Amino acid sequence: MPWQRLIKFQDPQGKVHYGEPIIDTADELAEKLALGTLEANQLTGDSIPDLRPSGIKSVVAELMGPLSPDDVPIIKCIGLNYIKHIKEAGRTPPPYPSIFIKGSPSIASWNEDILIHPVAQKDQLDYEGELCIYVGQDGKNIPRERALEYVAGYTVGNDITARTWQRDPDFAGNVPQWCFAKGFDRFAPVGPMIVSPEIVGHAGNLELQTLVNGQIRQYTNTSDLLFGVADIVSFCSQGTTLQKGTIIMTGTPAGVALGMNPPRWLNDGDTVEVKIQHLGSLKNRMVFERNGTVWHKKK
Repeated sequence: MPWQRLIKFQDPQGKVHYGEPIIDTADELAEKLALGTLEANQLTGDSIPDLRPSGIKSVVAELMGPLSPDDVPIIKCIGLNYIKHIKEAGRTPPPYPSIFIKGSPSIASWNEDILIHPVAQKDQLDYEGELCIYVGQDGKNIPRERALEYVAGYTVGNDITARTWQRDPDFAGNVPQWCFAKGFDRFAPVGPMIVSPEIVGHAGNLELQTLVNGQIRQYTNTSDLLFGVADIVSFCSQGTTLQKGTIIMTGTPAGVALGMNPPRWLNDGDTVEVKIQHLGSLKNRMVFERNGTVWHKKK
């Protein structure tokens, strides 16, 4: 890729561009944006894998999410992948990565409100701060030693989850149900930028924090991952084409609301911020919908 950090932004004239922010560290992104001094070198092309330098520098008037649902064919997610979180959940480490999916409409921006449908609101809403992989090219049966060749970059994500639909037998049945519980629209905010492996390598030693209303809930390092980036990319491609544009959410560490006693579920108006070293931070407010249709099972 002809960039090390990728953002999507509006210039002062309201035109939308991809670009490389002119910064030295992830912290500078937020600092310069707040001061109105953030600039970027524009990139041109019809899609992220096709971007190339344009030679034009521009002021960033508004920082958008780096990805839209149209950019992402599928979101593949890894469950139970931090050793401490596996212990927190009272589970046995899986022998292979445990995969579930979210649809592309789950993609949301790094700073937008997350509308929560009524079926996902009551005593169940949870956060999961995660390192995310952005796949840069199609691949199938990728050997582990070549896996990083398919990684265009990394970004920050939050795997928002409605736990009742995942775990409560009255809703999920006797087998934990993952895709519906985690696949609501906007339940996968990502951003604020995509960062190349040229900066963070295999992303195996990055500090991760999740804060709810400013209070730290998750604090760990990606070195606690059971399966690292190369393992995940290789495994997800076995017998299955891993499409370019795919986002892979690599799992969440200990500290989720479910693991607290009592659980501290998210409420209407709560703000969740996820920070990952060198990748920046996303910050989203949970907004409970009032007019959504509530589905009831037949009696």
